[in-house]
Amino acid sequence: MVCFAQLKNQQQQNPTQPAYPGQTPASHNEDVWEQQQQKAMEKKASLQRQQDIRKDTEKLLELATELKQAVDKSNKDTLSLDVVKKADEIEKLAKSVKNKMRGD
Repeated sequence: MVCFAQLKNQQQQNPTQPAYPGQTPASHNEDVWEQQQQKAMEKKASLQRQQDIRKDTEKLLELATELKQAVDKSNKDTLSLDVVKKADEIEKLAKSVKNKMRGD
């Protein structure tokens, strides 16, 4: 294993030899650039995921409010098909939010 001080000394003694074994300075710069791009893409994806979660939770609140209003309008003997569909939609959206929060 080559330590950083040895690499630095080697670079100062022979500036044409790469400081990173097996890499030219240009390929090292490309690796650094790729890492920066990867981090930027991950950050952008994370921000998008957060926006999606906010949008979906707002939709969940809206659907839950609509479901409550529909249930309040019904009586003990009737439950409309619309109420069941809305409950299914809420369930699917809640699972989607849960998966997004996990990073799936």
